[in-house]
Amino acid sequence: MKLILAIVSSDDSSMVSSALTKNNFSVTKLATTGGFLMSGNTTFLIGTEDEKVDACIGIIGEHSKKRKQMVPSSASYGVGMYTSFPVEVTVGGATIFVLDVEQFKKL
Repeated sequence: MKLILAIVSSDDSSMVSSALTKNNFSVTKLATTGGFLMSGNTTFLIGTEDEKVDACIGIIGEHSKKRKQMVPSSASYGVGMYTSFPVEVTVGGATIFVLDVEQFKKL
């Protein structure tokens, strides 16, 4: 048995959740916040059999796409002088952890 932790953008979470449920994966959704951009994410907790891990990861990857976004950034130019300018960053996609589950009980 495996536990899959999948962190996806909130923009993609409903599509990922629907696709996983449609393919008979039991999913728990947690609202989370990323540390770099402080933007909303969704973390999925998915318990599944070892042989279904690749299928689950494939579904997540199919419905969580990377995209470019402009975010404000600031730079310091000497004492007390700051300027703000936009920087293009890649957002979206998924970060996935697959963990071994020693024991599973549903009470």
